[in-house]
Amino acid sequence: MSSAFMNTYHRLPVTFESGEGAILTDVNGNQYIDWTSGIAVNCLGHNYPPLVNAISAQAAKLLHTSNYFESDISNAFAEKLCAVSKMNKVFLCNSGAEANECAIKIARKYSFKKYGEGRHTIVTLLGGFHGRTITTLSATGQEKFHVNFGPWTQGFSFIPPQALPPSPLVSEERSIPANADALDAALDSKTAALMLEPIQGESGVIPLDGAFVKRAAELCAERDILLIFDEVQSGVGRTGKFFAHEHFGVRADIATLAKGLAGGIPIGAALANEKTADVLETGDHGSTFGGNPLAAAAGLVVLDKIGNDNFLSQINELGNQLMDGLQALDKKKILSVRGKGLMIACDIPLDAWDVLVKLISLAKTETEGLLLLSAGAKTLRFLPPYIISKEEIDRGLRLLDRVLK
Repeated sequence: MSSAFMNTYHRLPVTFESGEGAILTDVNGNQYIDWTSGIAVNCLGHNYPPLVNAISAQAAKLLHTSNYFESDISNAFAEKLCAVSKMNKVFLCNSGAEANECAIKIARKYSFKKYGEGRHTIVTLLGGFHGRTITTLSATGQEKFHVNFGPWTQGFSFIPPQALPPSPLVSEERSIPANADALDAALDSKTAALMLEPIQGESGVIPLDGAFVKRAAELCAERDILLIFDEVQSGVGRTGKFFAHEHFGVRADIATLAKGLAGGIPIGAALANEKTADVLETGDHGSTFGGNPLAAAAGLVVLDKIGNDNFLSQINELGNQLMDGLQALDKKKILSVRGKGLMIACDIPLDAWDVLVKLISLAKTETEGLLLLSAGAKTLRFLPPYIISKEEIDRGLRLLDRVLK
């Protein structure tokens, strides 16, 4: 890695030059099956022709004018996003952390305008992850992210997870669905919103319990507490539905998106339902780059592709194939498999980072290597692009099986 960079990343030993579909090629010509999608970003794979064409055409016309002016392409994207998501209005920004910041501001202003001072707490889950700004880290219930960066933004509380049975395979990063009794107690007269990831991604792809989510939605509705779903990693079709929380049969007051929303171009979105759509007023919030024409053009391609049930059902089919394939591997090496759609993880009795490195090194001796992510010391995370083929899934499973053995 270049010495010009700050020491913020632990990088894997490979440098890429190009990509095609679900295949990446490094600077030495070695190829790899990509099961990372740039951490759920390149949802339509690499060099997807409609996306490349839309970005190229828009770059040749107009990149940026700022939000002081109208943009036909940005207007079209915002309208399409609201239609596909079935939400009322959207604020466009550049990242998941920014989208979550916007959601927090909406929640606090909603409660302040309706109930006055003192009702501002945002309740989240231990094990959750909501971004790396000071405020979104304040909302993140993982102590390892809090070392050395205080003081923190006030007004956040965390629901403790249920006790896990003792196991050497349970790392400190792993969590399970929160305790419903703790939730009931936490949603008090000082609470403005409850913010949840439907699937806790960075903690190890831990889906929340359906009964818990439904109870959370009921309590929020009864007490006029806003329900925010952080769908930065799990949204935009990743789990086989546009929003992962749709699997639970509940509706968000605010939902946040980023990662795959523009197929590789930076973007973020905070979507509001009819209850919260008009909370923010002129001057309350803004973003210099948010919703720029280039990101909007890319986002329209993604929405055109995933905005139909047939394509989403294909994501579910591919996800089932991958999960079934993982469960068929050596039971001593694949200890548990969980997830929805193409957002999957498994626990292993090995160092996850070491497995990632060995999968990459296969490209030097075999026809190709395999790219995976970790989500904890002993957890592998699978986020393939939606356009991956069944045959590429089978090839990747064979490479993984070889390394695990």
